[in-house]
Amino acid sequence: MAKPKKKSGREIFALGAEAVVEGALLAGCSFYAGYPITPSSEIMEGMASRLPGTSDGVFVQMEDEIASMGAVIGASLAGRKAMTATSGPGFSLMQEFIGYGCMIEAPLVIVNVMRGGPSTGLPTSPAQADVQQARWGTHGDHSVIVLSASDVQECLAMTVTAFNFAERYRTPVILLLDEITAHTREKITVPTPDSFEILYRLQPSMPPEWYKPFEETVRGVPPMPPLGAGYRYHVTGLTHDPLGFPTQRPDEIVALLERQFRKIDQFFFDIQLADEIETADAEIVVVAYGSVARSAQLAVAQAREKGVKAGLLKLKTLFPFPRTKLERLAPHCKILVVPEMNMGQMSREVKRVNTGQFAVRTINRVDGQIITPAEILKVLRRR
Repeated sequence: MAKPKKKSGREIFALGAEAVVEGALLAGCSFYAGYPITPSSEIMEGMASRLPGTSDGVFVQMEDEIASMGAVIGASLAGRKAMTATSGPGFSLMQEFIGYGCMIEAPLVIVNVMRGGPSTGLPTSPAQADVQQARWGTHGDHSVIVLSASDVQECLAMTVTAFNFAERYRTPVILLLDEITAHTREKITVPTPDSFEILYRLQPSMPPEWYKPFEETVRGVPPMPPLGAGYRYHVTGLTHDPLGFPTQRPDEIVALLERQFRKIDQFFFDIQLADEIETADAEIVVVAYGSVARSAQLAVAQAREKGVKAGLLKLKTLFPFPRTKLERLAPHCKILVVPEMNMGQMSREVKRVNTGQFAVRTINRVDGQIITPAEILKVLRRR
């Protein structure tokens, strides 16, 4: 995760959504296209207010979420760090273009502030019901990076991390928040621009006539010059060869897709982020993310006071699922508790990698209400 190199900066009283704006500007975002939708509109409003005031910032309100993704992809190809934000219904509309972004390997950031659904659902209430859609929403086999944040300061830091991952691995990155996280207001520190490590996409070092936009590399991430910089660059959503032209040759298709997966898979240890709280001797561990992780942290502290050896694994990366963090709990842990505001989407991942090591208990709410510390504590005390 992007962490400040030193403690410095200014203090502000901000919403989680406003912290996303601060993080995007720190990361060097210079293009935003979007369409307003509850409960993510404050991100768009903040970018509309702040981005045009930067040296080369461009803000565009589009006619819908599909057009927003198209504009963000185009800006990314032109060399911009680009972002959009939306909520459930808009996220659904973006899925085809998200797949296109994966296929052409366009670095960009999509923030989804989750709300209750399906359809119009609960527009002003919290939910965590887009987790599996973030992983599997677009069609076809594709790699993906999905991040989360549980408080306002993390909204800033994880936005910077999302841009860094997008640029380093040349891929769309999804940041999942929920309505509570986006609309909670807290005092945070906005670091100075030189406090973070800010990454930029790799540029070609070879002459233009040698350049292949989708060539095999050691890291699996080809260099990416902006369109118009003198390098030939063919872009298509079709399966393509290293030059970017459509292909139906099985060897070229397999090489393309395997490289796209490998560029993420081989860096699992860098991408899979999670905080371990009181897990060293924990016999029962809560696995949580987003605003629910805050309830879980208090519940774990209260359980410890009552003599329960409880811990918390707070997920900041949702996909690739941080299985190594889970596996390290094995020496002491006997029970995992997975609270989430859905019918059990992340608990499916926990059970998938659990392989019978631990008993798994779930706490689920889909009524637009938060999961309270008391609800989690009740399960922690039930041995």
